[in-house]
Amino acid sequence: MNTSIKTIITMLILVVTLQSCNQGLTLQTYYVDSELAPGFTSLDVPTSMLKIDETTLTEEQKDAYESIDKLSLLAFVADESNKEDMDVEVAKIKTILKDPKYEELMRGGNSTDGKFVVKCIGGENDVDEFILFGNSNEQGFVVVRILGDEMNFNKIMELASVFDENNIEETQFKDIAKFFK
Repeated sequence: MNTSIKTIITMLILVVTLQSCNQGLTLQTYYVDSELAPGFTSLDVPTSMLKIDETTLTEEQKDAYESIDKLSLLAFVADESNKEDMDVEVAKIKTILKDPKYEELMRGGNSTDGKFVVKCIGGENDVDEFILFGNSNEQGFVVVRILGDEMNFNKIMELASVFDENNIEETQFKDIAKFFK
């Protein structure tokens, strides 16, 4: 009898474990599946590589900078031969980002130059991840994940001005910056 109870408990734990696994596509699995695929470019950037002089930051900018762990970028560069592939990949990302765990913060752009959306995971002052998804029929698309702890959207936006002041285009990210133009 003891053996059968142990067997039933083991089977129950196994069933619960298998049922709790997320079978759907997530942004993380999409990154992993796509990073080496043809047409894609990926880059993980720790904040230390951004080479920002912390002594010039305001207190809010410094808080925002310290709350970011890394930036993960996945880009698909469009050309005449892969337009259909791009449409399929954009549809996959849009499906992933429809998940209610991604809260929309901002949307913009137009059908000529391109569109973008900014989403996040977490609460207002305790964001764990910001997601920027931008696409253009001419250029392709990019998904940027800003990963960190207790990030705040307003402070992150304040930090964005630092990138303009430091002219990030002259750093090793020159090619990435070209993608957004």
